[in-house]
Amino acid sequence: MNKILQEQFFVKDLSADQKTVITNINAYIQQGLTGKQSSVAIIEGAAGTGKSVVLMELVRKYMTDKRYKTSLVVNHPELYKAYRDLAESIPNMHAKEIRRPTSLINYAQKNHQTYDIIFVDEAHLLYSKSEPYAHYRGQNQLTDLMALAKVVVVVYDFDQVFQSKMYWDKALLTKTIGNHPHQLFSMNFQYRMVASDEQVAWMDDLTAEKPLRPFPDNSDFQFKMYETAGALFEDIKKRNKEVGMSRVVATSGFPRIDGRHNVEMDSFSLPWDEWDPQRTHWAKREGSITQVGTIYTLQGFDLNYVGMIIGPSFGYDPATDTMTIIPEKYSHKEIFKKRKDRTFSRDEYKAFIANVLNVLMKRGKYGLYLTAYDDALRHRLLELARTGK
Repeated sequence: MNKILQEQFFVKDLSADQKTVITNINAYIQQGLTGKQSSVAIIEGAAGTGKSVVLMELVRKYMTDKRYKTSLVVNHPELYKAYRDLAESIPNMHAKEIRRPTSLINYAQKNHQTYDIIFVDEAHLLYSKSEPYAHYRGQNQLTDLMALAKVVVVVYDFDQVFQSKMYWDKALLTKTIGNHPHQLFSMNFQYRMVASDEQVAWMDDLTAEKPLRPFPDNSDFQFKMYETAGALFEDIKKRNKEVGMSRVVATSGFPRIDGRHNVEMDSFSLPWDEWDPQRTHWAKREGSITQVGTIYTLQGFDLNYVGMIIGPSFGYDPATDTMTIIPEKYSHKEIFKKRKDRTFSRDEYKAFIANVLNVLMKRGKYGLYLTAYDDALRHRLLELARTGK
């Protein structure tokens, strides 16, 4: 595997499972290239299952072959930067063929361009509605991409949906694909984290508002619970000096204090991550150790250790012994943007917020350091960590 790919995805080689998926998708692509209708290959899997690794191996195969007209699109600005960097490190691959989906759609429609294959990473971030503010005036970006290519290879994780304008579920995906040939390639094996299945299940159960329980101690994955965000930050800085790629992240909802909209808790006070036009993405910038990461800078990226601050929109219910989700305290209003074609329930908004926390908790390959803004939730998690009950 290319050294740059290793640095991006934290893997030294493909697993047998990943190689099998690649072989099967490759056969499907070859079949689709001769078809009369555009076809869709769907790579589906949870966070950390290696979807992007598989996609990039396919990208490297086809986008360096002059026989095919191809493009890679991703609607995540930081991931877009990372992929353009990757392209420059791979012989015969051209960074100009990596685009944001709106850019590709508008360009291709204006210039009457078509493609053999379009690859889409983080396809759950495609707009499923018109978004004129972002210069997209179609009704569904997947529909538009299917009209441009013989084969579209898309990566989906429905548990990473967290905005109404990018809403996707299996029913909508099936409806959008319609009568076009399609095949699902499922990936259910965890590769990012060295955590056990039981430890991953603990994270899933926490965000699903299931009864709390001690974090399983049955792997080399390091879990630590903190009374203060300040202490958590000190340990994350130590890990960053030792092994690099260790960052503090948080969910939305922190109040403005004296005009500052920082993440502030006990002795901890740092600004949120900032959009930066420089090519180096947020996770790899040295200065990001003094900022707090969000879903917008870290979705799709790997860290060595993640320091997770659960924000004010999560509380604790002693009657059910569960973490609770409080949408009214979630301050990033983009998540609640209304649509003309459907109405979202409170439970669906809660699911969006839960997805954000779940994705961020799973960024760290070797460890999760955790604390919570809500006193009752933090104390209960600390009690479980100390006593096991």
